[in-house]
Amino acid sequence: MLYQGCEIGVAGLGVMGRNLALNLDDHGVQVAVYNRTQDKTREFLAGEAAGRRIRGAYDLKEFVGLLRKPRALLLMVKAGPPVDQMLRELLPLLEAGDLVIDGGNSHFTDTARRERILAKKGLLYLGLGVSGGEKGARFGPSLMPGGSRKGYDRVEPFLTAIAAQVNGEPCVTYLGTGAAGHYVKMVHNGIEYALMQLLAESYDLLKRGLGFSAPELAQVFESWQQGRLQSFLVEITARIFRKRDDLTGQPLVELILDAAGAKGTGKWSSWDAMDLMVPTPTIDVAVTMRDLSAHREERQEIARLLGAPAPQDPANREEFLRQLENAFFAAMVVSYAQGLAQIRQASLAYHFGVNLEAVARVWRGGCIIRARLLEDIRSALQIRTDLPNLLLDPHLGEMVRACEADWRAVVRQAVAWGLPAPAFMVSLAYYDAFRSPWLPANLIQAQRDYFGAHTYERLDRPGSFHTDWDD
Repeated sequence: MLYQGCEIGVAGLGVMGRNLALNLDDHGVQVAVYNRTQDKTREFLAGEAAGRRIRGAYDLKEFVGLLRKPRALLLMVKAGPPVDQMLRELLPLLEAGDLVIDGGNSHFTDTARRERILAKKGLLYLGLGVSGGEKGARFGPSLMPGGSRKGYDRVEPFLTAIAAQVNGEPCVTYLGTGAAGHYVKMVHNGIEYALMQLLAESYDLLKRGLGFSAPELAQVFESWQQGRLQSFLVEITARIFRKRDDLTGQPLVELILDAAGAKGTGKWSSWDAMDLMVPTPTIDVAVTMRDLSAHREERQEIARLLGAPAPQDPANREEFLRQLENAFFAAMVVSYAQGLAQIRQASLAYHFGVNLEAVARVWRGGCIIRARLLEDIRSALQIRTDLPNLLLDPHLGEMVRACEADWRAVVRQAVAWGLPAPAFMVSLAYYDAFRSPWLPANLIQAQRDYFGAHTYERLDRPGSFHTDWDD
């Protein structure tokens, strides 16, 4: 076939970039690649891309010259200043009508700014959330595009081809204008933080509370994977407990330092939720616990100074396992509820036009937070597209309510053991607060008026009021 130029260019050959390039090539898309470090390009072309139609370039001018007009470029570079630097170097080489796609984890405000700048030059811009890690990028990720609708329509066949498939449906769709794609990916990562914290707390309760060994822990999570908790994160958690260290033969997880890292997306999600006045306490506490884990020396010293309650087995070990499974399910629903409520409010505030049912649909496969539960969530959002909170869906709300007694039992047991389970606790508090027709915020309003004359509203008459509380 006569070569007429590559259909898309991938700039950045890190783990995600090169795997997306290979995925595109698998589906018959003519790909050009570029990396700032030329040796990485040579290694890729001589290694994984050997024998493929993928073409390599060693400077940006050559890279842009390989692309068919109007051009489509996928940037897979580190979020932040590196994206801006790449754009500054690319802009003189591009023409009106060319499309730039940022496939990194860029902050949504950066994406909105970049789209405005490029639009002034006649260029199209997409912010593309990509989830699924290395394997997802290679064999089928969840893709969350937002920005130029014209730009999306141009590359939609490519994205549909490489995305994960669930029941014949691709895990990609246009999510909305501006920074909608990167916003949805940001909140996706916030939910990911919450679910990972809940799994870590479950592990802690089973390990330090019940004394479970790694093989026993693997069995628990494998059993969870067979039921309604089925999800990618539960699946890999079970596998982690099966992994033995090559050097010592011990369970590898027990040799890993108990200080978790983070790249910022969970924190970003919490920040913007607070700006929007959307409560996301499970995501917030998951970020906090990662921060707290980093203070390892202080934790060790405080433990020596203050000690901890001695764990005591509950009366019935099997009963606690059943309670924990139900508590995890309820907290899992609440985690998705918080994230989707945030996306809904952000869509209204920033005029994204996001369809929440579409979000649930693209999250069902390929991504880190894919789970069986998303089928129920999608059904709820099909019935009521403007659902403010998943707890308002009769089916989901009843499933959570049915877990309530077990949820409380797990929290009580964690308190009795002196083991931290803040994600379970704040998820339960979120549930209790939202089902409470009255909250003590009237006292807070009175306090604010007392010390700051901030005024308050009354139940029995309209308007704002101020009282001289010392009179």
